[in-house]
Amino acid sequence: MFRFALFSRHDNRYELIIYWSNDDDSFIVEVPELPGCKADAQTYADAVANAEVVIEERSDWGERHGRLSRKVAVEC
Repeated sequence: MFRFALFSRHDNRYELIIYWSNDDDSFIVEVPELPGCKADAQTYADAVANAEVVIEERSDWGERHGRLSRKVAVEC
């Protein structure tokens, strides 16, 4: 399992938890600060890229609906 911080264009930092799932035959990325926010892909890089897309889409939705995600400090 890997953990690191990702910066979004909304100046938020999010912790990413990345692990391999034998059941799914994929890398899974979870974003603990955004409940239910997950992504997956066959490669590590693609899984992180997919997570970036999901985070941005969720942040855009939050802006449109007045629900911005909180800023989170993460040590790496």
